[in-house]
Amino acid sequence: MHLSPDQIIFWQYGFFKLNATIVFTWGLMFVLAVGAKLITRTLSTELQRTRWQNLLEIVVTGIVQQIEEVGLRQPRKYLDFLGTLFLFIAAASLCTIMPGYEPPTGSLSTTTALALCVFVAVPFFGIAEEGVGEYLKSYLKPTLIMLPFNIISEISRTLALAIRLFGNMMSGAMIIAILLTITPLVFPIIMTVLGLLTGMVQAYIFSILAAVYIAAATQVRPPKTELDGQP
Repeated sequence: MHLSPDQIIFWQYGFFKLNATIVFTWGLMFVLAVGAKLITRTLSTELQRTRWQNLLEIVVTGIVQQIEEVGLRQPRKYLDFLGTLFLFIAAASLCTIMPGYEPPTGSLSTTTALALCVFVAVPFFGIAEEGVGEYLKSYLKPTLIMLPFNIISEISRTLALAIRLFGNMMSGAMIIAILLTITPLVFPIIMTVLGLLTGMVQAYIFSILAAVYIAAATQVRPPKTELDGQP
């Protein structure tokens, strides 16, 4: 039983190793890129559309609505980043039904890389929205004393993102592997289905947390409506 796909080595030459984490990560990215290209090559604005386009529109619309509900006023501005995070983690979980496949999110190196993407994206979008000066001032609010605490908060939440995703994904894989050794086939199948559900939930939580952090960095305020202020 492997605790992490990092332990599965396909090729090694001295210090350099080609493990399952690298192989399955790049393979998954390739599949997602090719799939996106194939689905979007025949997009239509007519009433008659392909099933793949309908599925794509449902997924994109759902992600946009979730981003908007978090509080980001221009959800499509953040769709590329947050949508990619969600689809990658979700696809990594869905592919666990394939024999011999190990989800790359079961490796701490992968989850750390995803968390670092969020760590970089938060100030990137914050500076793009507020400007360098205003964004840096947010670390001094409400007083100068809060500067070290705000910096520690940025680092700790990045670490929490990585460990939370890693722990949840790895625990499911370990439970299935243990059940395969001590129980009949039917129980691991049930656990695999539950693992797929857990993976989708983790993809949703990770993406929503990233959206919340970006919303906090951009200091978004919901636009006032005509009903505001009316009894």
